[in-house]
Amino acid sequence: MEKKNIDWGSLGFEYTKTDKRFEANFKDGKWDEGGLIDDEMIVINECACVFQYAQTIFEGLKAYTTEDGRTVVFRPDLNAERMADSARTLVMPPFPEDRFVDAVLQTVKANIAWVPPYGSGATLYVRPFMIGYDPIIGVVPANEYKFRIFTTPVGPYFKGGAKPVTLCVSDYNRAAPAGTGHIKAGLNYAMSLRAHEAAHAAGFDENMFLDPATGTKIEETGGANFLFVTPEKQVVIPKSGSILPSITRRSLVHVAKEYLGLEVVEREVYLEELKDFAECGLCGTAAVICPVGKVVDHGKEIAFPSGMEGMGPVTKELYDTLTGIQMGRIDPPEGWIYEIK
Repeated sequence: MEKKNIDWGSLGFEYTKTDKRFEANFKDGKWDEGGLIDDEMIVINECACVFQYAQTIFEGLKAYTTEDGRTVVFRPDLNAERMADSARTLVMPPFPEDRFVDAVLQTVKANIAWVPPYGSGATLYVRPFMIGYDPIIGVVPANEYKFRIFTTPVGPYFKGGAKPVTLCVSDYNRAAPAGTGHIKAGLNYAMSLRAHEAAHAAGFDENMFLDPATGTKIEETGGANFLFVTPEKQVVIPKSGSILPSITRRSLVHVAKEYLGLEVVEREVYLEELKDFAECGLCGTAAVICPVGKVVDHGKEIAFPSGMEGMGPVTKELYDTLTGIQMGRIDPPEGWIYEIK
């Protein structure tokens, strides 16, 4: 199919309406068959549970055009698994994981003209989400739910692409222990908005959230996991029960171990250790890896040896290998790539 006539290279990380979206509804204790629809609008009661008690979860993944012209989706089965976990945590009926993957593939295929061409720097972002739909005034879960998937072509999440960013240590807490930090709930992102705006107003690109219990251990940013590299090229991943298990991070760990032969350690990482790391990156679906040049802790600047000009050598190897897998330049592990037929 012929691609849309778009200046793909100028796209930002913004919403653009595409042709089709998938919708399924849960009522009377079961999900209906669902299917592709044209209408991007949702008409909903003012007392819907999503408005009153924030019963909403979502996912994010991407479709790519590979070097040899195929259209592929990266590891949607893990998004299905994570969304089911999110649903159970917020007392929502999980959308069946096999149907989730099939719905993603259907939606991408129906919008294949919107998948940016190889080499454009853009991708098709895929956003599945679920909301509590029926009117609920008491503090109880909804009885009816709507599951949807829409797509939008996007450019780089951070303007300037892979240019290193500057973070500030946040005074706000993102998520509490034994709370909802480990799932992709809308309320977690709402909690990060004030901190995000405060960071931008102060001239920073993003926040570094610390654990709320002690304020000494590094957790994540508002929308990405951290990855650190020691001078000895050991990859260090922060560990906490309130960190979202990023699919990109999990993939990078595999790449580090199996493709690059690096040692990977997942452990608690303390703020005071920052000065000892050679590289730092933010990893997530939107940016893959965004290098961090420095972190400012209430006026104290911690600069990484990798600098403010580009990615450090290990971070770049990780980025190049994972994007090579996604774009078809490097053979993937079994089951990572789903081709649109």
